[in-house]
Amino acid sequence: MDFTQVPTVVAIMVITYLIGYASKQIPQVKDNIIPIIVGVAGGVLGIVGMFVIPGYPADNILDAIAVGIVSGMASTGVNQIYKQIKKNA
Repeated sequence: MDFTQVPTVVAIMVITYLIGYASKQIPQVKDNIIPIIVGVAGGVLGIVGMFVIPGYPADNILDAIAVGIVSGMASTGVNQIYKQIKKNA
């Protein structure tokens, strides 16, 4: 993956972050389920991205799902980094 493909991955991260944030607002959704939700959403977005986004960093379905899941899970990591910095400040 070269650096021209980074915006694609960041776009999936932002979308899955928003999905995770929206899921957190639903009282029935427990916090430990949110990473699963963003991972699945990332996988679906990865497949869509492969067909829609030019220069997507995957050329087959399995790689597209993997890129999407990793991007979705990264959004959870970004959220946790923010929370820890805020907590320790």
